[in-house]
Amino acid sequence: MGFWVFILILVFILLVLFTRIKIVPQSNVYVVERLGKFYQAWETGVHFLMPFLDRVAKRVSIKEQVVDFQPQPVITKDNVTMQIDTVVFFQITNPVQFAYGVERPLAAIENLTATTLRNIIGELEFDATLNSRDLINTKITETIDHATDRWGIKVIRVELKNIDPPMDIKNAMEKQMKAEREKREKILRAEGEKEYQIKVAQGEQEAKILRAKADKEAAILRAEAEKEATILRGEAIKEQKMRIADGEARSIEVVQQALADSLVQLNQANPNQAVLQLKALEAFQKAADGKATKIIIPSEIQGLAGLAAGLKGVIEQDTTEELPAANSTTPAK
Repeated sequence: MGFWVFILILVFILLVLFTRIKIVPQSNVYVVERLGKFYQAWETGVHFLMPFLDRVAKRVSIKEQVVDFQPQPVITKDNVTMQIDTVVFFQITNPVQFAYGVERPLAAIENLTATTLRNIIGELEFDATLNSRDLINTKITETIDHATDRWGIKVIRVELKNIDPPMDIKNAMEKQMKAEREKREKILRAEGEKEYQIKVAQGEQEAKILRAKADKEAAILRAEAEKEATILRGEAIKEQKMRIADGEARSIEVVQQALADSLVQLNQANPNQAVLQLKALEAFQKAADGKATKIIIPSEIQGLAGLAAGLKGVIEQDTTEELPAANSTTPAK
């Protein structure tokens, strides 16, 4: 009987000792009390609690945490009531202060965030509230972080998640946004029409410039063509005249050569005085072809002309005498 009691007692002791072994996981800290008083803050690893003396008062996670608080009613400087909900990012840096600093720390942070938000929004007008989110986030973060430092909590960032204005303000904002969109649309349409007109004017100007350049180049080409045609016509006329003059020169040369050859032949024939005078008469006949206004007749040619006239008279007389004789012989037959 005593043996089984001993075994039961031993098993009980082993179970108690086994339950007193605590393993602290990563990113966690256990706050341990001994006899109701803070004893140690256990970090990651294996630890042993003294039976009936020690207890884990609080298990604290030192990871960064996110808390989404419910929308809070706030009033702006121009008396516009709106609902704003916030998101707080925080981390526990001192587990002991977190365990003993404040009761219900998340509720404390929520209330502190709401009061700080009301103070900041109360100094801003409605339009500034909508346009100053970064400024509001920074101010809330600084204020809450300073207040929660003694609680062992580090507030990393506070964000305004939603800003919900009243319905009449929403309708007015929608109308304003619609007016702004219509205004921008009209401005864009006007700017587009302006750019279109500018492009058209620039195109017409460039077209006129190109047409003027084309007309100028065409006129230059026509002038150059006329110039070249004139030069070619002049060269053709010049060549024609040169060929005519060359032909006349050659004809004169041929005539002169023929005359020279005749004179040579005449000289070789040893002509008498009568032949020479006859040649002189032929030359005088060519000189007196009606183009000269005055003619000076040499004395030799004058005598030769008289001789020719005398010969002409004798010939005509002989012809006259022969004609009656012929007429007288006809009846005899």
